[in-house]
Amino acid sequence: MEITDVPFAVLRFQYQLARFPLQLIEEQVVAGMSSEAPTRLFYERWLGGLDAAVGKMLGDPDLEKRGAALIERSDALRRAAQLDATATQNQERADDELKAKRGKAIEDQKDARAVKEREVEEARTAAEERKGAAAEAAQKRTAAAKQQADEHAAQLKRSAEAAKREEQATIRAAEQKATGCGAQAGRCSGKTQRRCQQARTGGSGRGIGGRREAERQSERANDA
Repeated sequence: MEITDVPFAVLRFQYQLARFPLQLIEEQVVAGMSSEAPTRLFYERWLGGLDAAVGKMLGDPDLEKRGAALIERSDALRRAAQLDATATQNQERADDELKAKRGKAIEDQKDARAVKEREVEEARTAAEERKGAAAEAAQKRTAAAKQQADEHAAQLKRSAEAAKREEQATIRAAEQKATGCGAQAGRCSGKTQRRCQQARTGGSGRGIGGRREAERQSERANDA
């Protein structure tokens, strides 16, 4: 050892003494932290920088290399932590996007189901309306047919009643004429009396046609 190396040796020894508390903090406090904790990385890099600077200044290559290694280790861990943080953020972003897409797919499925249910309900309502309209139309047609049948039956009834009244009137007229003919029987010839007899009995046997024939016979008897 040269005489000029003595001051540097003393300074290196003094640095080792000054660094002892820092080494103690590193072993007791910093070592308990996560290897990627920002506080630990900052402290180790700062300590590495200090060792590298002092080693270079005091001509201690071992101390300088140890400081450089500590700096490199701290930088590597910091980059790894940044990459992990970036990967975590990307994963969280991907998870959020996946959840958003899944939620949108669920909402689209619900909307499609709601649209389908609404279409089914509208179709059911339309079918019920058509069914009701058809039933109403059928009821109207049935009511119209019934009304027409009732009107036709009423007309037939009126016609029958009119025919009955006409028949009764014809019968009464024939009976009246037959009675008049009987009163004149003494003055009538045998042929004429037979006509009068037919006039009295023909109305009930031959209906309206017979009664009209009886009327004509009675008129001819009266003329005789």
